[in-house]
Amino acid sequence: MTLALIIVDTIKAKANQAAKIISKLRQSNPPDFSFTEFMLATIDNPSYTVEWTIKEMLNQPKIMQRAIEEIDNVIGSNRLVQESDLPQLNYVKACIKESFRVHPLAAFNVPHVSLSDSVVGEYFIPKGSVVLLSRLGLGRNPRVWDDPMKFKPERHMNEEDGDVIFTDSELRLLSFSIGRRGCPGIKLGTTITTMLLARLLQGFTWSLPPNSLGNDLTGDYPECALLRTMPFFAKAKPRLPKDMYP
Repeated sequence: MTLALIIVDTIKAKANQAAKIISKLRQSNPPDFSFTEFMLATIDNPSYTVEWTIKEMLNQPKIMQRAIEEIDNVIGSNRLVQESDLPQLNYVKACIKESFRVHPLAAFNVPHVSLSDSVVGEYFIPKGSVVLLSRLGLGRNPRVWDDPMKFKPERHMNEEDGDVIFTDSELRLLSFSIGRRGCPGIKLGTTITTMLLARLLQGFTWSLPPNSLGNDLTGDYPECALLRTMPFFAKAKPRLPKDMYP
């Protein structure tokens, strides 16, 4: 019950902001896009990414420990993570971005149509062509990423100040697309996702269940795979004072 409540509390943290955005969109004629899809994306997409991130962390406990240490150093144990803390949680954000890279929500970006004859790199794209960009092919491309199937959050941290930006100006991954057709919910989506992961790591000690066969991801990693081939189980134990939980 406690785990469910803290997840719901995290999602509710952005509910008012989402409601304001939807209210403005409803005033447009015709509406800009499906409100059902918008609402589902704020729940399903963050939970998908966070689940994969925790699974990767259980497979590499040092990554989880580093993220927890960052949270403890910034927030402590006397209050819960707040949205205002997120700019200081760069390693947590790097873990999220690495999940976007290795475990994209969809195999391809939405299709685009070329309005004129174009040349991109060495490729000629005739006018009227439907163009699909492979998120899997880009995020796991060994010509773009060093050791692409290895979950390495630090690869996304700025060498100078450690800052993490969810968009990629070099277009090495396209989690939210880019340009005029880019995802309008990038700020909302990344905030919800980071808050959810940060609170779950702050509030609980995660481990594999007793008698677990382990968390080997090898079988989950065919190059074309998006979904897990095996169910994911994890054990969560509260790590904060009792009065910190709803």
